[in-house]
Parts: sequence; C-alpha cells; structure tokens
Amino acid sequence: MATSLLRIPPPQGLLRPLAIPERLLLGPGPSNVPPRILAAGGRQLLGHMHPEVLQVMDDIKAGIQYAFQTQNQLTLAISGTGHCAMEAALLNLLEHGDTALVAINGIWGQRAADIIRRLGVKVHELLKPPGEYFTPRDIEKALARHKPSVIFITHGESSTGVLQPLEGLGELCHRHGCLLLVDAVASLGGAPIFMDLQEIDVLYSGSQKVLNAPPGSAPISFSERAREKMLRRKTKPPSFYLDMSWLANYWGCDREPRRYHHTGPINSFFSLREGLAMLAELGLESSWERHHDNCAQLCQGLCDLGLELFVKEEKARLPTITTVKVPKGYNWKEITAFLMDNHAIEISGGLGPSVGKVLRIGLMGCNSTRSNVDRVLCALRDALRHCRHSRL
Repeated sequence: MATSLLRIPPPQGLLRPLAIPERLLLGPGPSNVPPRILAAGGRQLLGHMHPEVLQVMDDIKAGIQYAFQTQNQLTLAISGTGHCAMEAALLNLLEHGDTALVAINGIWGQRAADIIRRLGVKVHELLKPPGEYFTPRDIEKALARHKPSVIFITHGESSTGVLQPLEGLGELCHRHGCLLLVDAVASLGGAPIFMDLQEIDVLYSGSQKVLNAPPGSAPISFSERAREKMLRRKTKPPSFYLDMSWLANYWGCDREPRRYHHTGPINSFFSLREGLAMLAELGLESSWERHHDNCAQLCQGLCDLGLELFVKEEKARLPTITTVKVPKGYNWKEITAFLMDNHAIEISGGLGPSVGKVLRIGLMGCNSTRSNVDRVLCALRDALRHCRHSRL
C-alpha cells in the first residue's frame, strides 16, 4: 500500500482544534478586527475574475480614492502587506541610473533605503534622530544637493511615534524635478492626508491599522507624474508579481479589458472593502478627530502616571501610535509581558532605532476609544506597581 511509504506522521498539533485567545491589540498593529469585517472575510469564495469580485475591487478603488483624497486613476490594492506596497512603489518607480533620497528618522526609512540598494539604485540618506521630523528647509537643501528623481518619506513613523508634516513638500519636490513617495501605513485614517492637494506622487498604506482589516492587502495610488515616469522606464520592473502595468490592468485602471495576472486574496478584498466602507460611513474628518482626541487623552494619562513621552512636540505626535520612554529602572519586556499575561492587552516595545527606548501604544480604528485608553492606563499603572524596579 502507498501508505506504507509514509515516514512522517500527521502532526499532533494539527489534530487538535485551533485555539486562539482573545486579546486587546493596542500595539502598533495589527489592530482588532470588528465583527462586520470578520464576517466579510468569512464569506464563501468566488472566482477571482467573477463580476461580483471585480465589483468589490471597484468599490475598494473608490474607497482608497476617498481615504487618500485623490482622483488618480491608477489606484488599487496590492495583494500583500504594507511592506509589499513599499517594495511595489520603489521597484516600479526606480531603475538603474536613477538617484533616490530617503528621509530616515525611524525603521521605515531604513527599510526603504535597503530595498532601493537591492535595486542597484544610488541612495542618499537624509537623517534625523528618532523622535524628530523633517522641515521643508531640511528637504530643500537635500534636494538641491543630491538632485534625486524620487524622495521617500514616512508620514506616520510607527517605530518612533512621529507624524511628519507634509504641507508644501509636494510642490517643493516638483520644483526640483523630484517625485514625492509617502508611506502612510500607520497614519491613514488617523491623521489628515490629502494626496492631490499635497501633490503626493505615490502614496501607500496597509489594511491592518486604522482600517481594521486583517493584514494582506495594501492600498496604493500613483499620480499622473508617477505614471508617466513608469511609462518611460528603459527596463521592466524586476518583479512580475508587482509590475504596475499588469496590476493596473487587473484592477481596471487602464481602460482595457481585464486580464488574469494573479489570483488575488479574495477574502482579504472582502475585508478591505468593508474596512473602507466603515471609514466612509464614519467620515474622514470624524475619524481624524476621534484619533486626535483619544491620543491626547492617552498622552495626558501617561504623563499623570509619571511617564515621559518620547516625541516632545505635540504637533509631531502620531495620533495612532504613541511612544513613551521606558521608565528608568524597568525592563520593557517585563512591562509588555505583564500586560499580556495579566490584562490580555498587547502593547509593544521599540523597533529599529527605538528598541529598548520606548513602549508603543496603538489606538487605531475601532480600538481608538476612551474606554480602551482607560483600560491600558489602568493596566500600565498595575504593571508599574508589580514589575521589578531597579533604583540604580
């Protein structure tokens, strides 16, 4: 019998029922998924080229245009996480012979620079210490010096909790013949962003933050300037999967009959569609106000506990992810473990340049509520009483 050839038995873990604990996810993402979006993701599959799925994709495109505040025709969702959208933006825009400028004040600028170097493109780094942001003067000096074709900057730097001002940057970049590429994974829906008015050329985000959908789909949009640069490429993008000419057709952005490119994550599309629908129903301005107000309440509560906020300037604090300095004498790992074990709450330590320096607390989408602020502050107060504290 064929079974006599088997040497690997069925894994015992797979023979047990799936068990997933209930936790309040107040880290930097993913955030909790509300019942409506969970239900959408649990719907029965349809074929990826069925007209009903194509209509869902059209709904997603319209929802992204609303969330981004853009009329760009080349607007879609990448079948992948925000990291995938970052890579898609960079490898479609850049090729050998280009020069890129990357504004680095946290891990996402570092990651972008890494990807660009792998493409064989020359990279110049514009650096700021974690917790600080870039001024138009900083950027203008770097543009004049390096003459890049693309600049990458992070709107919501989730590793440090910084909100980057964008006013005037698009116009400034275009005066210098440069395209503006913005990462808004952690900020979309939580802080104002206006792709067209701010003259942003490429903007991308993720599904698992304010949109409260599972990770796996990433909104992205390209201006006409960016589209024209891609059309002028001398070489094909190095990734077929992320080739924007194919994806534009798959998403109905080129006014041509849609062709098969890949099997999209259909149930992720269902979830993303509902996340965008819930944002549209709430309204962008109401969402921005809610995130701002709950962030302010959290910051005040953290200060009342005697903790020190990592980002000094209030206007530069990311409303979706707050960073607070690890209190002296405490081990950040013990604090996060205490909240997980005793309160079923996730908060996170630092990432990249902020490792060991901060705790990160996320209030995103449906998780951005006054009751969650009170709950995490209560849990932190408990942790500060019970975790080991060295007075050295």
